[in-house]
Amino acid sequence: MKKLSLFLSIIVAVFANDAVHEFAPSKDCQKCHAQIYDEFYGSLHANATPDKDAIHKAVWDKQVAMTKSEQYSCGKCHTPTADNLDKMLLPTQKAMFDANNSTHQEAISCAYCHRIEGIEKHKQSNTNIISKEKKSYYGSTRSSLNSPYHKIITDENINFKNGNVCIGCHSHNLNKAGLNLCSTNVNDEMSQANCVSCHMPKVEGSFSSIIETKTHSFHGFAGAHYHSDMLKEYVNISILRNIDHFIINIDNRTSHALLLHPMRMAVLKINVIREGKTIKLEDEVFIRVIGKDGKPSMPWVADTTLKDTMIGANEKREVKREFKLQKEDKVNVVLGWFLVNPKVLETLGLEKEKVAKEFKVFKKQSFNF
Repeated sequence: MKKLSLFLSIIVAVFANDAVHEFAPSKDCQKCHAQIYDEFYGSLHANATPDKDAIHKAVWDKQVAMTKSEQYSCGKCHTPTADNLDKMLLPTQKAMFDANNSTHQEAISCAYCHRIEGIEKHKQSNTNIISKEKKSYYGSTRSSLNSPYHKIITDENINFKNGNVCIGCHSHNLNKAGLNLCSTNVNDEMSQANCVSCHMPKVEGSFSSIIETKTHSFHGFAGAHYHSDMLKEYVNISILRNIDHFIINIDNRTSHALLLHPMRMAVLKINVIREGKTIKLEDEVFIRVIGKDGKPSMPWVADTTLKDTMIGANEKREVKREFKLQKEDKVNVVLGWFLVNPKVLETLGLEKEKVAKEFKVFKKQSFNF
């Protein structure tokens, strides 16, 4: 039975990952899509590799040290353009990330995303089905102009309209113990707010030098790392004053938790300004801790969620403080996060990495009484 299971897993790995394709380098897109290229080049999609993302590298290095792995298993989503992706994923092969391999450095490239013609759903994680035509690309609308670079007219794909183009990598990810490490709770029926409409909002500027448009979809991919200010409208903060206490309401109006990765930690900072003096109240912390045998552990080891106080999808969370507000008091609140929970910085060797230890301010609000 175990041999059969292994055989099936190999077959699934080969076909579910749709083998290995060749992709045009993102640099080729710059000439006609200059603004989009600049946005993309500064995004996490373009910098998803271990040598460009210090946090990802720290976690991967830890996994290699603990498991003695000889395969870059993260390559399915972090370096999907790799010319040896199959060897990274097949149990019988060996292939690690190589900073000198240009196909690895493409990370999640322009050509890769725009050649996704469909999504194949699986229990452990989904898979992107890639068009076999090297320079035939998909978008949210059909282009009426035959590009001098693309082999065919760019075609419309419903997955780009409804946001499902993202769920090959961003839907769910179960580890070997069956624990869902992070889930976006994506609903295929979404049509109004989805991955694309929220994280790639319309911004000023033409999407191409060949076809002039007033706006285009933002390719910097607003999220926890970069451009989070674009997402402020999806989280509302209000306050309710009572006789001897007050309540801060945080309304998460998205279809997924405020932060998805269990490494993150969100914090609500609360200060009361009274007669020119600042009274700091206790911070409210939102986390999700995964672990094994009752203790926190790394993602590839964890088999359960030990604690989860993260604000969930479409949840309105009340934060109560036993503090009597007076006339002319001012309450300042700041909602933000750490990309790495400060408690695990030392474990991952990230104590000196600014991106890992800095507090990223998401939203500030003041309330006068």
